[in-house]
Amino acid sequence: MMKKAGFILLAFAAFGCSPEKLPILGEPTTVLKMVDGKQTQVTEYPKIPAFSFVNHQNQKVTHKDMDGKIYVADFFFTTCPTICPLMKSNMLKVYERFKDNDDVRILSHTIDPGHDTPAVLGQYASDLGVETGMWQFVTGEREKIYEIGQKHYMVSAGTDPDEPGGFIHSGSFILVDKDKHVRGMYDGTSELSTAQLIRDMRNLIRENE
Repeated sequence: MMKKAGFILLAFAAFGCSPEKLPILGEPTTVLKMVDGKQTQVTEYPKIPAFSFVNHQNQKVTHKDMDGKIYVADFFFTTCPTICPLMKSNMLKVYERFKDNDDVRILSHTIDPGHDTPAVLGQYASDLGVETGMWQFVTGEREKIYEIGQKHYMVSAGTDPDEPGGFIHSGSFILVDKDKHVRGMYDGTSELSTAQLIRDMRNLIRENE
């Protein structure tokens, strides 16, 4: 059975309520910076780094396309025989709720770039009924996809011959803010957790108003 390693359910989800302000996830570091002419210790949280992939329309998608946006990231592959169909069913709820909001994006990374070409991803998007650029399905260098998933989105993503389909990946939906900080992680196979994600996205949008 496909492992759903890597997802972290926020404690708020269990009670169906949202915090006033979502936490920033990841290990913070303390650095010295000049503030008002003085060296000051400043706490910094990790950010999603620069990236460059190719989407289901055979167009380049980079970190710059996410500037000023909040977005939800996940990892999948089109021939996944286990959790991916359920994840995409739940992500469709996110898409339908926010597809007309230009401040929101969804970024789905294939972990099987050898098979999931832009043409394959394009058909996949069409079969799901995705008609706007709000939801991007991306492919690219295998190592780059695995690296950004494991090191920066904090999820599992890689090959595993013992898993159905030959790959292992997290079932997480990762919420990223306009400053590219990870603000929440949700079980993409759970309707309850997906509903919490939608509530937290609304909170995050209000936070930036």
